[in-house]
Amino acid sequence: MRLDLDKIKEELRFLPSFDDQISLQGVENNPDPFFGCGTTRSIDPYKETDFSEPNFNLPYINSIIEKLDMYRTRVFVLKSKTCYSIHSDLSKRIHIPVITNKNCWLIVNQEIMHLPADGRYYKIDTTQKHTALNGSWEDRIHIVGSVECYR
Repeated sequence: MRLDLDKIKEELRFLPSFDDQISLQGVENNPDPFFGCGTTRSIDPYKETDFSEPNFNLPYINSIIEKLDMYRTRVFVLKSKTCYSIHSDLSKRIHIPVITNKNCWLIVNQEIMHLPADGRYYKIDTTQKHTALNGSWEDRIHIVGSVECYR
């Protein structure tokens, strides 16, 4: 399934202002779009799978989330010239690159990969040690959702 990046970008314009991430899915009775951002310690007492309620009226993006069985889906902005610490997640993740360039990489178990923003999505085993690096002069934007929770 190819995704329409123009539709995705158009819908993302309706999100409130945020710095590094915002939750597209939340838990029932908690409409805070910043709850669920950060580490899994920050979502206690919930589990990742509890984050299944759409936080925003984004028909196209929400349909993708539903088709791909994603939960705790967020929009991540990786600022230029930054990277994340090496870590592992509780579940695999689907990455939908929205804005990126050839100087942005995902590193999983010391394997470097570039995920182009070409309408494809990528299932990444982020239960393995990984990081993301933006070595460019522009921000990188991915929609990232959890799938296949193991722990």
